[in-house]
Amino acid sequence: MLGVSRDGDVVTIELQREERRNALNLDLVVQLRDALAQAQRDARVVVISGRGPVFSAGADLDGVYSTEFLDALLDMLHEIESMPQPVIAAFNGPALGAGVQLALAADLRVLPPDSYLAIPAAKLGISVDSWTIRRLVSLIGAGPARTLLLGAEPISAADAYSFGFANRLGTVADAQSWAKSIAELAPLSLRHLKLVLNDDGTRVPSNQIEHKALEAAWNSADAEEGRLARKEKRAPKFQGR
Repeated sequence: MLGVSRDGDVVTIELQREERRNALNLDLVVQLRDALAQAQRDARVVVISGRGPVFSAGADLDGVYSTEFLDALLDMLHEIESMPQPVIAAFNGPALGAGVQLALAADLRVLPPDSYLAIPAAKLGISVDSWTIRRLVSLIGAGPARTLLLGAEPISAADAYSFGFANRLGTVADAQSWAKSIAELAPLSLRHLKLVLNDDGTRVPSNQIEHKALEAAWNSADAEEGRLARKEKRAPKFQGR
């Protein structure tokens, strides 16, 4: 489900669950965390991308309604945020939900012009943690973040670049080329800059009260209704419980 390749000091980690549009399940999240831990030992820059037309369709809603998945996801995001090397999220297509969270944890993001991002949590009866919300606000501003979350509306690559989510518009190859140039910079300088840039009050993990509220949403009857409605291809009917 995961491919790892190296080009000099640049390690590319590719999500290879194309049959599920690179949706994240527990196994893939654990594999990704382990690959990131390995890359910390000898890489200068890490690029995360996906195989196929979609970067990641988010959490695999056929099997991730569990606290175990949530905890593993947050651990993996923390691994990206805390590792000393710069991490580039190189979109090969659109990103949804947890795919956007993966990109938010990265330090830089490169999006193809025809891609987009969306967090349709409110359409599914689930939610996202406070770190995701605050990091979105930090990167793109409160207004666009509210559109993305409360309106559950997608944001185009062009708008993502305008808002500051995307650092560049381009292909995975463009991201890898940029990574090679970054790999020539001073590692200790990059480590310090990354540490300070991430010290913005949004660090993973969330506090206990917020995390319990997040778990309540994921374990709710509404979450189950969202799962069933998706399976049955109908509009969900949420009851607030």
